[in-house]
Amino acid sequence: MAKTTKKEPLDKKTDSKTKAEKSWELTKQHKIVLGSLLVLFSVALLVAFISFYIHGQEDQSAVSELTNRTETVQNWLGKFGAFLADLIVYRGFGLASFLFVRLFFLTGLFMILGISSKKLKGIWFWDLFALIIISVLLGFFASSLPELGGTVGYELNLFLQDYIGKTGTLLVLLFGLIVYVIFKIKLSPEKIQSFLENTKKEIKSDLGSNPVAKNEGAYNLEEFAVTEEKELDDIALKPKTSLFEVDKEALKPTISHSSEIKLTTTPKPTTAEVAAANNSSAPDDTFVIETAPEEEIIEENLASRLVSDFGLFDPTLDLSNYKYPTIDLLKEYSTGGITINQEELEENKNRIVDTLRNYKIEIAQIKATVGPSVTLYEIVPEAGIRISKIKNLEDDIALSLSALGIRIIAPIPGKGTIGIEVPNKNPTMVSMKSVIGSAKFQEAEMELPIALGKTISNETFVVDLAKMPHLLMAGATGQGKSVGLNAVLTSLLYKKHPAEVKFVLVDPKKVELTLFNKIERHYLAKLPDSEDAILTDNAKVVNTLNSLCVEMDNRYSLLKDAMVRNIKEYNEKFKARKLNPDNGHRFLPYIVLVVDEFADLIMTAGKEVEVPIARLAQLARAIGIHLIIATQRPSVNVITGLIKANFPARIAFRVTSKIDSRTILDTAGADQLIGRGDMLYTNGNDIVRVQCAFIDTPEVEKITDFIGSQKAYATAYLLPEFVGEESGINLDMDISERDTLFREAAEIIVNAQQGSASLLQRKLKLGYNRAGRLIDQLEAAGIVGPFEGSKARGVNFLDMSSLDQFFNNEQNN
Repeated sequence: MAKTTKKEPLDKKTDSKTKAEKSWELTKQHKIVLGSLLVLFSVALLVAFISFYIHGQEDQSAVSELTNRTETVQNWLGKFGAFLADLIVYRGFGLASFLFVRLFFLTGLFMILGISSKKLKGIWFWDLFALIIISVLLGFFASSLPELGGTVGYELNLFLQDYIGKTGTLLVLLFGLIVYVIFKIKLSPEKIQSFLENTKKEIKSDLGSNPVAKNEGAYNLEEFAVTEEKELDDIALKPKTSLFEVDKEALKPTISHSSEIKLTTTPKPTTAEVAAANNSSAPDDTFVIETAPEEEIIEENLASRLVSDFGLFDPTLDLSNYKYPTIDLLKEYSTGGITINQEELEENKNRIVDTLRNYKIEIAQIKATVGPSVTLYEIVPEAGIRISKIKNLEDDIALSLSALGIRIIAPIPGKGTIGIEVPNKNPTMVSMKSVIGSAKFQEAEMELPIALGKTISNETFVVDLAKMPHLLMAGATGQGKSVGLNAVLTSLLYKKHPAEVKFVLVDPKKVELTLFNKIERHYLAKLPDSEDAILTDNAKVVNTLNSLCVEMDNRYSLLKDAMVRNIKEYNEKFKARKLNPDNGHRFLPYIVLVVDEFADLIMTAGKEVEVPIARLAQLARAIGIHLIIATQRPSVNVITGLIKANFPARIAFRVTSKIDSRTILDTAGADQLIGRGDMLYTNGNDIVRVQCAFIDTPEVEKITDFIGSQKAYATAYLLPEFVGEESGINLDMDISERDTLFREAAEIIVNAQQGSASLLQRKLKLGYNRAGRLIDQLEAAGIVGPFEGSKARGVNFLDMSSLDQFFNNEQNN
């Protein structure tokens, strides 16, 4: 008791403190009004400053007599404008004062749009820094014109010159400019060098448009040449030096992100020419390295900037102060972009070309695209080469490359090329931070965006779970399925408010998803009588799946009453206040069912799991219930054909055999993956190779701690209660509360000598819920026995006469 009495005054203090803080917080309406005032004030400053430089001298004498109403001024903003211009421009910072116009305008705009003030602080700091530097610079070079540098710039300039002289003052100003250019404009020597090199290449390409004379000793490169940086005469003089080796020195700096290497070759030369060319590498190989533009990384989670429209119902109002997880909770594992190993690319290219030539397969062009863990070599074979001939050389090419496992795509869908995927010797880890922070994910206009990782071209791979509509993940143990599930859940936590999405988590292993317990009252859904939101007991899983089926039927009834076809249209109609909550209508969050090991459920529960899963997979898409099922091998006895047909979106991690790959993807390829998150994704058409983003347990813990520490709902999202045959609930013995079909149901059960809800469903044409209640009432009356697992219930009356006697006794009593 003493402990509680000590805490009470502390709680009161904290409550009063939070209330005081809330009272000082600006509401949305206050921010819009204040922001509009600042925008208009910035326009007024602009008008006053411009007119100052036109009529400033005429208004100089009138500024000191502002109280005299007869005094006239030429400033377009009147006496107030003349006073502001004199104070800020003439007595202040001169021309640099125009930066105040920008600052007030941006501040007002940020407040109107509800954008976070974190970026605004940086803008204010650097603009004020530039204000001082520009003012002093103008005071230094135009001391005779005080309107340019202002009084502040002029006086600061004189102050500096008194102590460090003109030279020292100039050096200080130059240092200030260097600081601004490096930290604000982010200009570096590398960027200047690359700009000069690009300019040089453009000039060369313009000047090199004249035809080049061919040399008889050189190979014919006219047909397939990619660049003209070197003349063919130079190549002829140096037959053993490829253009790639000439440009190697210029390519020493690390090249980040997606880069491409293109190789062009000519028809096969004679034996003598090959011998003269040293036989190991073709002298006519031409490489062009192109660096793809770096993907923009957004430091702040854009989901927190969303502003609801006026007049619409806002489902997030209950948790209006909820803050989305910040990106700095995630760890950056890689040091930056992809490092291109020039020697490795050259060596692999030569081995591929030589291996194909050994089998008399000539190639017209080869291009390499470097990804985080795999490099894709796209080759264009000469006319007349059969694709199957190259496909059959998969093992030979893998042997020549000494690779862990290569994958040949023949042909690449949508391209006239054949792809050879070769693992990198030093793969780059893809961090969840780089994927979540990418503009492609942050700006994704999807209902349920999921950032899975990065493709071979190093682009962030984002898909919409709402359009899949269900996802099947499979792969051998230890290849990344659980990490993939964490990546899916993390993506949704970063983009969706707790009011918009709920998770039903099934974890037979009991250890993989336990961290998400901390966000139970924010994001999780469960049965009303369940203690734990994360399901580990298979018996409770069956009840939850059936409860989701009841929720699905209830939602379809709401959609029918609202005369809409899907959850998106329904919620838009509800937000527009066109549906009455008094009629049972409510905002419907998306529900995502995640099963970490589905095979374990099938082994222990069998048909009891398969039936509700099949129903949900077939029907639940339109009402916003989506399934994500992970298993080691989706064989026909685990994922039946009925279920599998409704999972067009599939992810395959590394498996041990082609049979397993075909079981998952209906094609081979997953057996050639390299593991550690390397995966193939398909949605019924093309197959995309993706390096899954890595997120470790401490990162998940930080995110769940961040969310769990905030204000939450009173309880987890409650699913409808499900009462099945196995419930064993002893209903009230009051005869008046029995179903009207109670006697008819008892007669059917006694005649059939078999007690089951399915029998009553067929005979009486009832729904499952009502048939289940009838069975419970029959059990309570002693007509049928208790639930016995997969067996039918026992019947306690052998014939109709004994049943009639039972009912007569009840009436007499």
